[in-house]
Amino acid sequence: MGAIGLGTMGMTMAYGAGDEEGGTATIRRAYELGVTLFDTAELYGGGTGSNEQLVGRAVKGFRDDIVIATKFGFDLSDPANVGVGLDSRPSHIREVTENSLRYLGTDHIDVLYQHRVDPDVPIEDVAGTIGELISEGKVRFFGLSEAGPDVIRRAHAVHPVSVLQTEYSVFERAVEADVLPVVRELGIGFVPYSPLGRGFLTSAVKPAAEYPADDMRSWDDRWQPGNYEKNLAAVRQLTTLAESKGIAVTQLALAWLLAQGPHIVPIPGTRSPARLAENVAAADVTLTPDDLARIQQILPHGAAGSRYPEAMLPSW
Repeated sequence: MGAIGLGTMGMTMAYGAGDEEGGTATIRRAYELGVTLFDTAELYGGGTGSNEQLVGRAVKGFRDDIVIATKFGFDLSDPANVGVGLDSRPSHIREVTENSLRYLGTDHIDVLYQHRVDPDVPIEDVAGTIGELISEGKVRFFGLSEAGPDVIRRAHAVHPVSVLQTEYSVFERAVEADVLPVVRELGIGFVPYSPLGRGFLTSAVKPAAEYPADDMRSWDDRWQPGNYEKNLAAVRQLTTLAESKGIAVTQLALAWLLAQGPHIVPIPGTRSPARLAENVAAADVTLTPDDLARIQQILPHGAAGSRYPEAMLPSW
């Protein structure tokens, strides 16, 4: 698998109006650059399948050469409240899986994640259902997203968890205390999403009030007054370090993640072919112990501000 994957959420949601043509071109260019992991989800289409369909059409010519990861776990029955409720009942997992197979235009899903832990459904039931889907050939590997140590261990005891996906970057460090030690112990791969701090680490940022309402940065705590200025100052220091190495700050941030272990595959999202090439090239960047120490000095605990509103934060 390539060292860096591609997240596709922003092609249809969260960062303004979608762009199918641009998304398709970016996905195909990613493959040309050696990207082999493409990440989508039922949620990213808001229940319509639009994101999975985009991915499926874009990869049609090279489907067998790549890994497609998608996710289940939300109740998307109410279009007005997309992403609010959870539903990991076994029957719903099967329903979503069949939809995803159809939307993606494929006969199997490489990695099927539980998008968020559902407190109303025992994780053992979830793992058992995924195990059945794997036995049936519809899924290859079982993944979890935003799960804590106890849930990971309980799921892994029923069916091996191959990969965990959770937010992780120089901006967001919560997984370092309890989660990363568990996945390393159990031999589980780790896929950091939002590895560029939802775009803050691109250095092309502006205050929350300047983003449209359909852009999550308009309400993200890291963009709010007070936090924004602190985070911008940190990015400027990171940029100075990156420039001293002749690289972009995005490459510095991705190289930092790759330096955390060989089991880590970040999935930065982008709609820009130029940014895509820059991200992929981060795999060739080597950070020295002094570089890593300087990054730790600049951001010892991550960014200022919470990564989600309290109601959206995972319980672990």
